[in-house]
Amino acid sequence: MKTEIRTIGIIGSGVMGTGIAQIALQSNHQVILFDAKEGAALAAQSRLSSTLDKLVEKNKLTADAAEQAMSQLVIAGALTELKTCDLIIEAIVENLTVKQQLMQQLEDLLPADTIIASNTSSLSITAIAAESRHPERIAGYHFFNPVPLMKVVEVIPGIRTDQHIVELLSKLAHTMGHRPVIAKDTPGFIINHAGRAYGTEALKILNEQVASIDEVDRILKLSLGFKMGPFELLDLTGLDVSHPVMESVYEQYYQEPRYRPNVLTKQMLIAKQLGRKTGQGFYTYADGKKSQEQQSILLEKQAAYPAVWIAADFEQDRQTLVNYLTAQHIQLDLHETPAADSLILTATYGEDASSVIQRLNLDAERTVAIDLINGLNSHRTLMPSLITQSEMIQAAHSMFNLDGGSISVIKESVGFVAQRVIAMVINLACDIAQQGIATVDDINAAVHLGLGYPQGPISWGDTLGKEKILLTLERMTQITADPRYRPSPWLQRRVKLNQSLTFTA
Repeated sequence: MKTEIRTIGIIGSGVMGTGIAQIALQSNHQVILFDAKEGAALAAQSRLSSTLDKLVEKNKLTADAAEQAMSQLVIAGALTELKTCDLIIEAIVENLTVKQQLMQQLEDLLPADTIIASNTSSLSITAIAAESRHPERIAGYHFFNPVPLMKVVEVIPGIRTDQHIVELLSKLAHTMGHRPVIAKDTPGFIINHAGRAYGTEALKILNEQVASIDEVDRILKLSLGFKMGPFELLDLTGLDVSHPVMESVYEQYYQEPRYRPNVLTKQMLIAKQLGRKTGQGFYTYADGKKSQEQQSILLEKQAAYPAVWIAADFEQDRQTLVNYLTAQHIQLDLHETPAADSLILTATYGEDASSVIQRLNLDAERTVAIDLINGLNSHRTLMPSLITQSEMIQAAHSMFNLDGGSISVIKESVGFVAQRVIAMVINLACDIAQQGIATVDDINAAVHLGLGYPQGPISWGDTLGKEKILLTLERMTQITADPRYRPSPWLQRRVKLNQSLTFTA
């Protein structure tokens, strides 16, 4: 049984294989690189040398370290030259039959204690190892592109993988400067599984004509701090990659409603509007640059504003609104019921404007809802009802940009935009924990590092308020009767017992 990994064989010299080779070389491992395509491995060697030279130019690597790294790279002309490796990592085509055939070839070649790892992003490790004589030495080792920058790797044991292999691969990940996260062998593992909520819910919002493409992206970036909006991200990844993954995870989970794909991306795929790579996706691109974004409209200060009557689900939100409006010298209507000429402002969760109006018996012509899922940060989202008077919408818009904050005015939607997307992200992460696919710490680390979210989703639920997330999901479930919004037991129980979402028994 291996106790240390010194020599790593990598099969496949594409972007992933080359990236894995780079971090292995820079962590002082010998790498033997093989590609069945003639000349491909030599081309990868040239790219690696160029990459390390650029790191030297940027003072991120010394010339001696670059030379030492390249000296440990061996280009193999045949698969048989990998038989001295302690570990083999395959990064070849995502095809189960091809990977199974490779496993059988390697078993005929390698000593019994050589570890074999697959960089698969979507295939079952158990299935890849199913035809092997020694499935106990086969595991998943899923890196993310670009490998040197994405500092996380999923370690996935199959049903028969030896635990010692998991420990050894985790130790190696640390040595190479990456955070290992251990995932059960389930569809999407951790990161591709957790990532289903962001794009699919944004697509649902778009289908409902709640807001435009760039408005949805802008809300989620400015209100919640995502680096990229969901439609920007889909364009970057390409729908030829993203849509098949959506369909695959949905089918592998026996059509679980939370993962339901969208007809829009299917149509765009058929039309070859794939995103950046074709110049047209959700946005239009010229020379790789996105068409100009719509800017937020700032309204001038009005000569006079109506008094504001506030209804809030949480006292903290009510106080936030009172403090802001008072600071802007806006008169408050403090009566038990709103006066006949007051603007009715509701800070609600999980509802559309019509629902909160009905629930509280409000005047629909004067009601505007505001999303406070992340407080009154620099961006505010307002939601009038179908029949809210235009002057009331204008007044609300103007008063909430008096401090320079930007505004989105959306059409009616359960849970606005930010609420429903982040609630789905957090709920899915909670359900991954409930299923025991990974630990809470690994889920948080995997999503933060692998998807670039501002923080781990389960911890984020505590930050934003787990009670608010649960209320959002409960109301969306009740109003839409769509099981995609049903709250995870993990979330429900911790709210009921007033425990952190990161609490584990």
